[in-house]
Amino acid sequence: MRVLLIEDDKNLSATIAEQLQKAGYILDCCYDGETALGYALNPEYGYDIVLLDRMLPIIDGMAVLKAMRQKNICTPVLIITGLGELDDKIVGFDCGADDYLVKPFHVKELFARIRALTRRPAEIVNKELLTVFDLTLNTEHRRLTCKGQSVILTQKEADLIAALMERPESTQSRSQLLWKVWGAGAEVEDGNVDNYIHFLRKRLRELGCKTSIKTVYGAGYRLEETP
Repeated sequence: MRVLLIEDDKNLSATIAEQLQKAGYILDCCYDGETALGYALNPEYGYDIVLLDRMLPIIDGMAVLKAMRQKNICTPVLIITGLGELDDKIVGFDCGADDYLVKPFHVKELFARIRALTRRPAEIVNKELLTVFDLTLNTEHRRLTCKGQSVILTQKEADLIAALMERPESTQSRSQLLWKVWGAGAEVEDGNVDNYIHFLRKRLRELGCKTSIKTVYGAGYRLEETP
């Protein structure tokens, strides 16, 4: 899983980063709001969760959060802050936060909050119909439809295209897709993702779709609509 950590206290940031990396998370760290905007608003990164401090240099955390939501970036955001009054929490939630954790906190609680917030992709995939660009996927029957034409996918093909359709504007790494489709404990290689991407591209060509799967070299895959 890919995490964006936005925290101006470099000692705290280093402590959190160390614990997350030990647990296998992929991490980017920012120490001010201006830099954070460049990461948070860039769909190429495809974060699974953002850990956001409220009090940041240059641009405050709430401005970063508002900018994300205005851009329709729905990545879960967990605010981590020393501002723990009820009114502070209400402001955070009203700006679009998904959860709120007051400093000081135990790392076990942080991990629990992250796990709770990142369960959402499975809930989205379980929706019966997903529609992105000119594609519609019936997840129950594994039927992919475009322009009135349909194909029946294998279960892994359906799970993979659903993961891409869930976040069509975001680049998702192979490790992210492996986690979502095969599960965290599965003993499979990154090449499995590449193989199934190849299968799905054939399916999209069969349907004559404008939607295609773009390879972002060094980063992963995302959906895009061609003219």
